[in-house]
Amino acid sequence: MERWASGEQYEPYVGRWSRLVATEFVAWLDQPDGLRWLDVGCGTGALTSTIVRDAQPASVLGVDRSEGFLEYARRTVPSASFEVRDAADLPDGSFEVVVSGLVLNFVPDRDALLRRLGELGAVVAAYVWDYAEGMQLMKYFWEVAGEVDPSGRDLDEGTRFSFCTAAGLEELFSTAGFGEIASRGIVVPTEFASFDDYWTPFLGGQGAAPAYLSTVDDATRDRIRDALRERLPVESDGTIALTARAWAVRGTTV
Repeated sequence: MERWASGEQYEPYVGRWSRLVATEFVAWLDQPDGLRWLDVGCGTGALTSTIVRDAQPASVLGVDRSEGFLEYARRTVPSASFEVRDAADLPDGSFEVVVSGLVLNFVPDRDALLRRLGELGAVVAAYVWDYAEGMQLMKYFWEVAGEVDPSGRDLDEGTRFSFCTAAGLEELFSTAGFGEIASRGIVVPTEFASFDDYWTPFLGGQGAAPAYLSTVDDATRDRIRDALRERLPVESDGTIALTARAWAVRGTTV
């Protein structure tokens, strides 16, 4: 059901917030200059651009299955290289650092992917949203959508991706054979200038919640919108100040 095709639509929904997480994530990895990086599931280049800006890499290769996302990434991160590939078709080669942002939960065989990443790099790291508790912009949406349209509750990422916790990620990395495993939470502000700034990205069809919203009738969509307007903590000046928490994990090949 999820659609991942338009970088222009994805950026205002999640990309802009992933870029904030990426800054903290790359700083936490604290890797030396001059390394070769691989960004798996690079999407619109949120993490790739941060690596280029902050990590002083020798090279960065971003891979993603969405040509539409990669078109956006190539345009905005010209100093990196990009290839259309999915999790089952990763490039051969030698990389010192292999990273993946907001991807693990969408891969059916996470253990196989992590083991493959371990073959490609000495340091492997990833981050995912805390869908169940800490990703407030999505949590508000799914709580309201589930009340208005109970048939959509099973699509809630908080229910579907219960492993997206520090303990869950550490267990995945341990099972895949990594050593020196560490995890941390990364909390970033998600501040909206108005309700429209919050709501409009949900109409773009990119990602689980927007894709779900595109399937409901106009009346259901309007009921969700109106209930959200009442539920969200809108300030007197119309702004909405939320936060988003991601869980990050890293390990080394042993």
